[in-house]
Amino acid sequence: MDTITGCCLTLRPRSLGIADHHSPQLSTPKRTVSLLSLYKNQKSKTKLTLSSMAAPLQVSAFSTIGARNEELGTASSGLVGENDLLIVGPGVLGRLVAEKWRQEHPGCQVYGQTVTTDHHDELIKMGINPSLKGTKATQQYPYVIFCAPPSRTSDYPGDVREAALSWNGDGSFVFTSSSAPYDCFDNGQCNEDSPVVPIGRSPRTDVLLKAEKVVLESGGCAIRLAGLYKADRGAHAYWLEKGTVEVRPDHILNLIHYEDAASLAVAILKKKLRSRIFLGCDNHPLSRQEVMDLVAKSGKFSKKFVAFTGTSDPLGKRLNNSKTREEIGWEPEYPSFAHFLGVSK
Repeated sequence: MDTITGCCLTLRPRSLGIADHHSPQLSTPKRTVSLLSLYKNQKSKTKLTLSSMAAPLQVSAFSTIGARNEELGTASSGLVGENDLLIVGPGVLGRLVAEKWRQEHPGCQVYGQTVTTDHHDELIKMGINPSLKGTKATQQYPYVIFCAPPSRTSDYPGDVREAALSWNGDGSFVFTSSSAPYDCFDNGQCNEDSPVVPIGRSPRTDVLLKAEKVVLESGGCAIRLAGLYKADRGAHAYWLEKGTVEVRPDHILNLIHYEDAASLAVAILKKKLRSRIFLGCDNHPLSRQEVMDLVAKSGKFSKKFVAFTGTSDPLGKRLNNSKTREEIGWEPEYPSFAHFLGVSK
């Protein structure tokens, strides 16, 4: 192929007369595109779609709120790189995934879909290109991760289904689920293959299992995560705030640090596996009382916990994800809550 110099080509989308259900109506004013940039994109395996001819090339996300599009930079560029990632629900976990993904794939684009525009400015500063939930997508992505919680929607499985439609099937689609569906409430042992709560018994587990079903049927993978935590978030932070909590102290719970959950998610995304369920935990189950004893022992928190006063609520489970670790080749940075706090159990 001859080298293309920096000449320009003027594109008039109306004249193409071509559109499909993935592309917007090609009715925008003409755009000037550098042939050199198109050649470079081809060399770097970046896909040029028709939608790229219908939107400013410098803008990377999309929205349906009229004039606000220009403020937020939310018109789709139509240029999708082979390592680009869409994060549905770029909250604490999603943002850590974005950071770690970018470290693994320098130069990639990371997109974040949110329910509101409240945090779009923050996302832009972090290099995440924001869009609004409910916006008709003009492109699909090779990597998609769903990190949004079920608490802010009336149709969680439906939202997951929409996310699956944003995946082009090339890389990976990962859903961050919960370990809650495992049918164990006697502080017994559980692993990736343990039975789950039957559909119909609990609305909380029903919504998770139905969402997982959508993911698996689309070829995606689910990660059932234990209780997420960092210094100022997690069960321990909630209990410190409350002081006295009316639940039993001997209930066993399982934990995973946000950083470790993100690194596990990235490791699974990179594997490009299909229709699998994995488990994310630190393999060091603790009773509620043990958690708060470690908090007190650490001396790192100004607030003081008083007591658990419950006696009859359900017990928990002891999770072990050795199978996930072996297959994915992953180990946590924080192997236990005690290690994170810098104290011995």
